[in-house]
Amino acid sequence: MDYKTIAQLKNDLHTKKISSVELTQSFLKRIKQYDKELNSFITVTEEVALKNAAEADVRIAKGTAVALTGIPMAQKDIFCTTGIKTSCGSKILDNFISPYDATSYKQFKDAGTVLLGKTNMDEFAMGSSNETSYYGPVKNPWDLERVPGGSSGGSAAAVAAYLTPAATGTDTGGSIRQPAALSGITGIKPTYGRVSRYGMIAFASSLDQGGVFARSAEDTALLLNVMAGFDEKDSTSINKPVPDYTKTLNDSLEGLRIGLPKEYFDAGLDPEIEKAIQAAIKEYEKMGAKIINIDLPNTGLSIPAYYVIAPAECSSNLARFDGVRYGYRCKDPVDLEDLYKRSRTEGFGSEVKRRIMIGTYALSAGYYDAYYLKAQKARCLIRDDFVEAFKKVDVIMGPTAPSPAFKIGEKSNDPISMYLSDIYTIAVNLAGLPGMSIPAGFVNNLPVGLQLIGNYFEEAKLLTIAHQYQKNTNWHTMMPKGF
Repeated sequence: MDYKTIAQLKNDLHTKKISSVELTQSFLKRIKQYDKELNSFITVTEEVALKNAAEADVRIAKGTAVALTGIPMAQKDIFCTTGIKTSCGSKILDNFISPYDATSYKQFKDAGTVLLGKTNMDEFAMGSSNETSYYGPVKNPWDLERVPGGSSGGSAAAVAAYLTPAATGTDTGGSIRQPAALSGITGIKPTYGRVSRYGMIAFASSLDQGGVFARSAEDTALLLNVMAGFDEKDSTSINKPVPDYTKTLNDSLEGLRIGLPKEYFDAGLDPEIEKAIQAAIKEYEKMGAKIINIDLPNTGLSIPAYYVIAPAECSSNLARFDGVRYGYRCKDPVDLEDLYKRSRTEGFGSEVKRRIMIGTYALSAGYYDAYYLKAQKARCLIRDDFVEAFKKVDVIMGPTAPSPAFKIGEKSNDPISMYLSDIYTIAVNLAGLPGMSIPAGFVNNLPVGLQLIGNYFEEAKLLTIAHQYQKNTNWHTMMPKGF
């Protein structure tokens, strides 16, 4: 039962083939057995999980259950959870017990899901490999010497190793799609504003977006049905009706117009990954899709624009962590300035410090126009490229990452090389578009991800396109050896 999809588990629970308590105990057993190798969880909430499961079984028995009632899942440790540590993968929040729930977590809780625990992540979601966590790196189930991707690497690794059927993640520049690709699972980042950011600890407020990981597109559709929606507590939330994402999964792809940007198939792409992506495209042609070559001419501006805008917003958001109100506080400060300096110096890791310094510099009086304002103008050009492209095509496809999972430590001392891991995903966040990654093959026994980019609020279309591919292929069913 551990290896079934959410859709299958849902049926088993509602037909009483298994109880939620039994299912939860099975996943808790797997976490105890395998997570010492992976380090995918920061906190395992066994007591909470069994309580949630028992309550779910009562709902099922009474006939008041909904689709996800009784389904175990994990939450990225960036979502606030009442009475449970929410650390953001940082020493500075190692002692923080949240007094409230993030809206998206509350939605899953209200639906009757079971909280298995909080997953490991790059510190404050700053990273592409899950190596910047205060709690140590997460390992890729396909090769324990390699990274699972980041920043949501803990969630991705836990789903890939079947330690949980589903997990939440956040995506600021590719942090759901890139780990989904490197870990061989399905992950979706909705349109900016589609999922509430309330209670999701901020990195870069105009870019951050919550989403989900699962084995299949059908499972992510079930999860997004619960997670998506307007939230009056979030000023960036969009008040727009949420469709049932499962209703259109079996729609035909006949006549679908797929845009292939030449900029996503450049010299930086691993040739073997390109072969796998082209093979996936051919599969779509068999289903009746048409291929249209397109240009996204300002793609090259994505990395420099992102690494001005994101650090600028992070320097502002992380100013609240000062050792005064909550979180880590240095010992025996001599005065207020010493308290601020040492609490932040001792509490933050090197990558977070790097981005705070870059962002503070970019926002300073002498450089605001030269850097931050110019980056925002570049962002508009990137968005306009997509707007023009979607006049000609229904979906944009390409690789999710330029290479397979790299070895732990391989890029630790080369920030620029690390930043380039997100070269195909960052533009989607700058434009606020929905995107997802689905398994599309292997290179040297390591997973390859196909990225799907949709127009605004067209998550349903992306899920349909992904589901039809998964009906005709079995990449998403592959399981790493030893798990």
